[in-house]
Amino acid sequence: MQQTLILLKPDCVQRRLIGSITQRFEQKGLRLAGLKLVQASRELAEKHYAVHKGKPFYESLLQFLTSGPTVAMVWEGREAVVVARTLMGATDGTKAPPATIRGDYALSVQNNLVHGSDSAENAAIEIALWFKKDELVSFAHADSAWVG
Repeated sequence: MQQTLILLKPDCVQRRLIGSITQRFEQKGLRLAGLKLVQASRELAEKHYAVHKGKPFYESLLQFLTSGPTVAMVWEGREAVVVARTLMGATDGTKAPPATIRGDYALSVQNNLVHGSDSAENAAIEIALWFKKDELVSFAHADSAWVG
C-alpha cells in the first residue's frame, strides 16, 4: 500500500476549499491515514522545500507556506502518488485541465492550493517531516474490495 503526503496550503484553507478538495481524494478511493491542521514554522517549511533552496522563488515559497494554516494529510492506496498528482493537475493552475483540483480552482503557480509528493521515496521523507508514526492510522474500508 503506497502512501503520499498532501498539503492543503494556506490559500486552500483561506478560500474554504478543504472539504471540496478532500472529497476528491476520498471519492477516488484513496484511504485517509493522517490528518491535521498545522501552522508551519519556518524551520518546517525550509525542510519541506529544501530541494528548492537557492532558486529565485525559494523565499516566496517559505513565506507562503508559513502565511497561514495548512492541512496536512496522508493518503494511501494503490499508486497513491500518481493518483494524487493526477487529481491535482499541473502546478500552474492556468495549464491544469478542468476536473483537476488546480484546473477547477487555481490560477497561480505558487497559490495552487495543494502540494503532493512527487515520488514514493519523497512521500516517505515528507510524511516523516509532517507526521509522527503514531499519528497515522491504517485500516480497511468496508468497500475496499470494490475500490481496488
